[in-house]
Amino acid sequence: MPRSKRTWSRLRRAAVVCSATVTVVAAPSAALAADNLPPLRPLVQDLGTGGKACAAGEGRPYVSGPPRLTAVLHDPEGDNQPAEANLVQGEFEAWWTDADGAEQRRTHTSYMSLSGSSQYWQLPDEVPPNIVVSWRVRANDGKAASAWSSEDGGSVCEFVYDDESPQKPVVSSTDFPEDSWTARVGEYGTFTVDSASDDVVEYRYSYIGGPYATASPKVPGGPVDIRYLPVERGPETLSVQAVDRSGRISGRVDHSFFVVAGRAPVAHWNLADPAGTESAAAETGPAARAGTGVTFGAAAPGGTGLTATASLDGTGHGFLSPGTAVTDTRRTFAVGGWVRPAATDGVRTVASQDADGAPGFTLGLRPGDGSTPVWSFRIGGAQVSGGTPEAGEWAHVFGLYDSETGLAALYVNGHEVGTRQKATPAEATGAFQIGRARGAAGYRDRWQGEVGDVRVHDRVVTPGEVAELGARKPELKGHWSLEDADGGVSPELYGGAPLKLSGGATIRRTEEDDCPVNPDCTPVTDYPLVGDGDLALDGTTAHAATDQPVVDTGDSFTIGVVVRLADTDPDHPMTVLSQGGENTDAFKVRYVPTSHTWQLIVTSADEAGAAETVVGKQAVADGGEGRGQRLAVVYDDATDQIKLYVDGYTNSEATASFHGAWHSSGGLQVGRGHVDGAWGEYLRGVVDEVHAFSGALNDSDIGPLGYGTEPCLC
Repeated sequence: MPRSKRTWSRLRRAAVVCSATVTVVAAPSAALAADNLPPLRPLVQDLGTGGKACAAGEGRPYVSGPPRLTAVLHDPEGDNQPAEANLVQGEFEAWWTDADGAEQRRTHTSYMSLSGSSQYWQLPDEVPPNIVVSWRVRANDGKAASAWSSEDGGSVCEFVYDDESPQKPVVSSTDFPEDSWTARVGEYGTFTVDSASDDVVEYRYSYIGGPYATASPKVPGGPVDIRYLPVERGPETLSVQAVDRSGRISGRVDHSFFVVAGRAPVAHWNLADPAGTESAAAETGPAARAGTGVTFGAAAPGGTGLTATASLDGTGHGFLSPGTAVTDTRRTFAVGGWVRPAATDGVRTVASQDADGAPGFTLGLRPGDGSTPVWSFRIGGAQVSGGTPEAGEWAHVFGLYDSETGLAALYVNGHEVGTRQKATPAEATGAFQIGRARGAAGYRDRWQGEVGDVRVHDRVVTPGEVAELGARKPELKGHWSLEDADGGVSPELYGGAPLKLSGGATIRRTEEDDCPVNPDCTPVTDYPLVGDGDLALDGTTAHAATDQPVVDTGDSFTIGVVVRLADTDPDHPMTVLSQGGENTDAFKVRYVPTSHTWQLIVTSADEAGAAETVVGKQAVADGGEGRGQRLAVVYDDATDQIKLYVDGYTNSEATASFHGAWHSSGGLQVGRGHVDGAWGEYLRGVVDEVHAFSGALNDSDIGPLGYGTEPCLC
């Protein structure tokens, strides 16, 4: 320990001893004052000018107004007695040379504050603009002062107060001229932004709805190029402001233009050619010769607008090819189509293009981790994988390589899957292939199953466009308004399969009263849930059902219903909707009174004890009063998700992943479900407005269900 500190320590111990023996403590001695350690010299890295680091010379900061000067000051520990804080204040000094050549100097002393805290001085408005101002600071603990921050190897701090904002920038573009209609979805272009002000260091820009970004010129006041990719049609505006080195911002410049639809594919085969055709006609690009293992006229995915596809048998003859390249794989391109694999073992190629003894890219399926297959897009040493191919299930697969970013991406059913990967594609000038890939010893990795609507683009296909290509529009399969039941049969509104009432189920019609002319009458207060009638169920045997399945439970579907339970506290679980097979339900919707929850239950097979996936949403039983609760069930095969909606809303507890969908053979049941292989969980209450759709409705389409109308589905 240094001598001065040892002396101070001995004196402090002596003072403690004296305080125990006398009633008055003497004032600090001259020795105590002499042993005070001066504060430390402020360090340059602890100083700031208007939020910017201390600097001088060419690196000095520019500020947009008289700045606040800050300094973190330190006084050594050990100066004070126990329980006394180390206090320190800052002595600031600033100076400049005015227009007459005279030096101006200002000083400021801050309040005492704890050692290690930040001290500041807000400079007055008299600080002149566009002149170099210097400043320094030292610390003072009331007994001694430190060296100035500019002494002993330190440095002065400098700044310039800039009181003029930069001029508005100028925007120009040959790709997107102002007020033009030349911009196309999926095609990059360039804006050049410049400013007449020579101190601009940044341009802030944005488009309608974002994104918001910045770009910096290589030298202050220089131009910048901004790349832009239009992603949707319609009016667009680039808004730009210039920012100078002081942080001042210019006025805004708007550069408006219009974005039109992206270019059509360079090659497009819908593969809906007549059976027996030897080549596939092209919507754009060359026709594709079909091998003898290709059969036209195969089934098409519902809700897509396709009428037919081509079936490939997985042999050496199951392919289609135009005999020429259709895209430059070193530049931006995209490729995809609808597929239904008959087999998911090994590597199966949907599309590729020949290179020298290898494919330039492949799109298809291949084994993933373990034995589970995955969809895959391979190009230039990169592979993007995701999604789960299922034999017999339709999927839209789409690969994209963006040469602007160097990244490859994969979409399945309109949704991006996997992680984008950096790719370095090689030249592939050989023929485009559907259903096979080039290998060193010939073609291999052959597709077995259906293929349709194959498209190849020479531009970025945006996420919105991919979603549209991979969408399957829901189709109404049935709407039962339950207004009447002639002969125990309640019709489907559009002539489809009726619901047959059984076990005492009845249609409850609106009752007329004569209250307008009879003052002694009792008004009707319990009306049907929707419209002029609903289905009344007794909770013992009453139910209604169709003879055949209404929806394909192995594919995407949506079911909606309005229900009102008769009791506020039912004595057993009650099922309102179900559809299944001989042994169990593929899905069912039931109310569980012990948890006050509506549940959606889906099973993985038509077997006793099959694995179940359960989601739920809490709701209070309405006890025979009110307008009921609107329930909806959605299974989305594209995303492998189930959702339960109550009164138009869902949440995370009512949503789950589900991969075990199966094709049920039984009819739609209203008011009962399977329990241990037999019918049970009969519902006591009233039911109305049953809707059934193939396909998954989105949130906005769920909302209108249960009000007696059809959703838009647009």
